[in-house]
Amino acid sequence: MDIETQNNKVFSGPIAIWCITPNGKGIALKIKAGFKDSTLFFSSGIIKKTRSGKNTFIFKKLSKEIHYRFNKFQGHVFIFSTGIAVRIIAPLLKSKTIDPAVVVVDDNGNHAISLISGHLGGANLLTKEIAGAINAAPVITTATDTNFLPAIDIIAKKRKLFIETPENIKHVNMAFLMGVPVDLYDPSGFLKNHLPDTFLTSAADIGTAKGKIYCSYEIKNVSRGTLILRPPVLNIGIGCNRNTGLKEIKLFLLKVLKKGGLSPASIRRFATTEVKKDEPGLLALSREMKIKMDFYGKKELNSVKTIMTPSKMVEKHLGVKSVCEAAAILSAGNGRLIVPKKKNKDVTIAVAIKK
Repeated sequence: MDIETQNNKVFSGPIAIWCITPNGKGIALKIKAGFKDSTLFFSSGIIKKTRSGKNTFIFKKLSKEIHYRFNKFQGHVFIFSTGIAVRIIAPLLKSKTIDPAVVVVDDNGNHAISLISGHLGGANLLTKEIAGAINAAPVITTATDTNFLPAIDIIAKKRKLFIETPENIKHVNMAFLMGVPVDLYDPSGFLKNHLPDTFLTSAADIGTAKGKIYCSYEIKNVSRGTLILRPPVLNIGIGCNRNTGLKEIKLFLLKVLKKGGLSPASIRRFATTEVKKDEPGLLALSREMKIKMDFYGKKELNSVKTIMTPSKMVEKHLGVKSVCEAAAILSAGNGRLIVPKKKNKDVTIAVAIKK
């Protein structure tokens, strides 16, 4: 069993270090020395002669500068009071799933406080690293961490699960804290080995479960308060006529997924023939949805023997019996087709998962 903690991990991503007092300058420089991908922001009131450069900026108005920079970094270190920090960033906060990590350090360097996005944003981890760098006391207040218990949001992040209902994270973590069972639906086994058996329900415990987790690529009705997690398991094979637009491809894709009861949040990969390496609509789809596209050659596509709907037309023009089905199966590691070829006048779609 692999119970997820943040021990022995390293915060990754660019961080901004903000300083507004003379005392804080030395602390800021010390923190920067420990983080290669970091940028310093100094108030013009304490540094007047230094010019702004690639990794150092001088600002006049703190709130204005933070508002402009907030979502450009994965983490922020504020070397000033939590009161100032809270008042400035409050209108910028959107969701625990997307907000950057925020750590506050007092200007004597005694404490490093994890303020925002402790789990998913990595603020708890960043806090510990900063505390180690400046010999400060780390202040972590998330209950699962202080009680040395697993946190479902950290586990989901590690397992690359999309959190569809982040508002329900609290129900599961509270169940862990209370020591009561959690009702888990996880047919593919993404979570089972990452949670202690004592936290999971037996058949007799289902009625008393305080938290519920539904981890699947299938869209089903679940009870209110259920934490829905989507595993990245769907491999989408796509074929299209030349110069088919992004809008048409995406609309048909979503239509096929909806009809099949499959979540778009579970898409792992797109796949097609190498002939389409320069197809604008497919490349735009990959960019917009931030999902990689696999390209397969004629020999690879023809190696797939489990094609359900071969096409004589495709074979005549491209020399392969199938594009979308074969590409989906290959992308899934010679997996299982769960949605055979669906087509409209310009697009073909098939879906496969690993066996």
